[in-house]
Amino acid sequence: MIPISVFIKMNRYNLIAVLGPTASGKTALSVALARRIGGEIISADSRQVYRRMDIGTGKDLADYVCDGGHVPYHLIDIVEPGYKYNVFEYQRDFLLAYEEVVKHGNVPLLCGGTGLYLESVLRGYRLIPVPENMALRKKLEGKSLEELTVLLATYKKLHNTTDVDTCKRAIRAIEIEEYYRVHHVDERPFPVLKSLVVGIDLDRELRRNKISRRLRDRLEEGMIDEVKGLLDEGISAENLIYYGLEYKYITLYVTGKLSYDEMFRSLEIAIHQFAKRQMTWFRGMERRGISVHWLDASLAMEEKLSIIEELYRERENKA
Repeated sequence: MIPISVFIKMNRYNLIAVLGPTASGKTALSVALARRIGGEIISADSRQVYRRMDIGTGKDLADYVCDGGHVPYHLIDIVEPGYKYNVFEYQRDFLLAYEEVVKHGNVPLLCGGTGLYLESVLRGYRLIPVPENMALRKKLEGKSLEELTVLLATYKKLHNTTDVDTCKRAIRAIEIEEYYRVHHVDERPFPVLKSLVVGIDLDRELRRNKISRRLRDRLEEGMIDEVKGLLDEGISAENLIYYGLEYKYITLYVTGKLSYDEMFRSLEIAIHQFAKRQMTWFRGMERRGISVHWLDASLAMEEKLSIIEELYRERENKA
């Protein structure tokens, strides 16, 4: 197996990242690109790591199979529902997946919309595991999501506001930042990768229409039954609500806290807001030094692929 450090030195680009807001077509583009250049996809989605959480997380695993072929993927279906997977574990698992793709002689393609996961890899954050702080949790208990969000914003360190849509997740984010503030610890090294980053830019109105249509489709495909099944197997309502968006609002509906219409309206609004926060995060990544080549989502697939290939060739020619 080629060590990561050697692979980095050998290549002009050693990672291609495809990012974009929810419903932008990231997976389809990544799969098509993987098939064309001989790639394997490494997911950067904070909820697709969970088994049996398929429809609500939009895994779309059928997209990885086309024309009788299968595009390999990594970091999907790797932990059980109820577990609190975090960015420290993601970095560890990403490196293992990256090494495996390199060993196969294929191109690593990072694909997803979780801002912190993407940026932790693209900027090579050096992270440490953070233990629970029960005293802080007790202190923050009872505060509203708005109050917690304001408090979270007072910390200077980077935090994942794209996924903080429940009080429990906001408290965990504050807990992490407080630990970093108080403790001076040795950080673990992370290789700096040379990445070609491609973003899918979706017109706001088109994005809203696609989100609403996809929500209806997923409800018809059995998203409510998926949540009921998770509850039936013993996953607590509290844990499902922790995962936010579909799992939060459908759990509230299934447990009688919301009517169907209330669930649909609230969830639709929440997903629109989530997509807006994702784009805010991606623009922030650019301000923090990551060069993102934006592609118009309305372009035909072949046009998008050709542009990406041209970007890659430009880098090769300049090197």
